[in-house]
Amino acid sequence: MSRRRKGRDVNGILVIDKPMDITSNGILQQVKRLFGAAKAGHTGALDPLATGVLPLCFGEATKFSQMMLDSDKAYIATARLGVRTETGDSEGAVVAEKPVPSGLDAEALEPVLDRFRGDIQQVPSMYSALKHKGRPLYEYAREGIEVERPSRPVTIYELKLLDVRETEIDIAVSCTKGTYIRSLVEDIGEALGCGAHVTALRRTMASGFTLADAVEVSALESMREQGESLDGLLVAPDAALSMFPEQELEGSSLVSILNGQPVRISGQPAEGFVRLYGSGRFVGLAEGFPEGEVTKLVPRRLVKSS
Repeated sequence: MSRRRKGRDVNGILVIDKPMDITSNGILQQVKRLFGAAKAGHTGALDPLATGVLPLCFGEATKFSQMMLDSDKAYIATARLGVRTETGDSEGAVVAEKPVPSGLDAEALEPVLDRFRGDIQQVPSMYSALKHKGRPLYEYAREGIEVERPSRPVTIYELKLLDVRETEIDIAVSCTKGTYIRSLVEDIGEALGCGAHVTALRRTMASGFTLADAVEVSALESMREQGESLDGLLVAPDAALSMFPEQELEGSSLVSILNGQPVRISGQPAEGFVRLYGSGRFVGLAEGFPEGEVTKLVPRRLVKSS
């Protein structure tokens, strides 16, 4: 006897402006209940301290959550100088305090920040969600266990100083996936010789979505109380896949792809993921393999027609 699914079929992406002091999963569960959705997931957790852009995927859109997780991100962070904490943010206990260098201004900070622009190596925080032997690192950290973490390559596309105060700086960061802003701030503090930790963090972009695309949970709750449908706030899955080229299919090629079979198309050879469209709708992602003057398209993630 098959188990009955709880909730209704909801498909699409909703960008939430995550508030402070709640986990990403906590927000996901709230929004999932508001939509009455059967299936939903987020695209990379934000710390409880952090706020900002958190794309949520519903139904068929969850098939593309890994691609969204792998996308570039952008943040605005406030760093407190002169104080190091266990966690690299204001939630952790203070472990060291040192005086902030005198006369620290934008001119003095610029050469320090420049060390962290471009391709760098970064050691993840012990309080990250990275797994070691099946357990997230933060679980080991809470038990007082230090795990060796190899450095990882990340790219900082932009590191801009927004403001300098006596013991604080505000920075804007644009970076590749896997970049830990807490670790970046700690490394900047180390380079300054005084230490630092994050006191505020706001994600301003993820998966191509910005704060202008985001809605607050309180607005969703208000709409529900007034009997309004929330479904109109959802965007199609391909809205988060604009980094990939698109290919229109028709006839037998479209039928074959929808049946999970590879097809070959002529024209400019394509390599990597390709967005597929047919009969006026997005049908999924394929992976392209150039074969001379044609491309072999192998279906990877297909969406069901509604």
